[in-house]
Amino acid sequence: MARYDRAITVFSPDGHLFQVEYALEAVRKGNAAVGVRGTDIVVLGVEKKSAAKLQDSRSVRKIVSLDDHIALACAGLKADARVLVNRARIECQSHRLTVEDPVTVEYITRYIAGLQQKYTQSGGVRPFGLSTLIVGFDPYTGVPSLYQTDPSGTFSAWKANATGRNSNSMREFLEKNYKETSGQETVKLAIRALLEVVESGGKNIEVAVMTKEHGLRQLEEAEIDAIVTEIEAEKEAAEAAKKGPLKES
Repeated sequence: MARYDRAITVFSPDGHLFQVEYALEAVRKGNAAVGVRGTDIVVLGVEKKSAAKLQDSRSVRKIVSLDDHIALACAGLKADARVLVNRARIECQSHRLTVEDPVTVEYITRYIAGLQQKYTQSGGVRPFGLSTLIVGFDPYTGVPSLYQTDPSGTFSAWKANATGRNSNSMREFLEKNYKETSGQETVKLAIRALLEVVESGGKNIEVAVMTKEHGLRQLEEAEIDAIVTEIEAEKEAAEAAKKGPLKES
């Protein structure tokens, strides 16, 4: 019997490419990542595994910039991500040299998705085991964008989305709670979504915000802790308000 899951270029009789599906499974086992688009800001948040005691945590970044106005977060295999990020950065700089203009967010998303798709169709290679969330501002209109790509090479634009471990729970939370926000409210929404699946609060969360004026900025742990404390206080106040009328009756 033919083993259809051994070769990435061979379809199974029921139309599946098993290696691509296994790559998607690697994404589901990866760290949680969330992206939220506001009116004047885009926010990326990822689950951060606790670093070893002697390890420099600054050397383990899961949110990276591709250009001055574009950033990427990913879920899945970090070694694959490094290769993909390097290729994307070279394409950004090559575009600047050739066209003398920065890339748009859609252009670099198409490039990354095209690269991922190529690795599902060629012999002697395997699919990239990662899904990406790409955010940025259009260099011509100044409009914020959020895109997602997956190992099969498909990409789509979103207002808010999540990928990685327990992404369905985060996506359901975002669907219920998303509304057009700006500034700090957008950051809070992204952190609240991550707290749905990440335990022990701010120390296991990495958050970066991007604005048109200042580009990408990684939030310090103290800033994240302050927002987490504020969210927990709001949650307690809401629960107390629910219980209040019951006591009176």
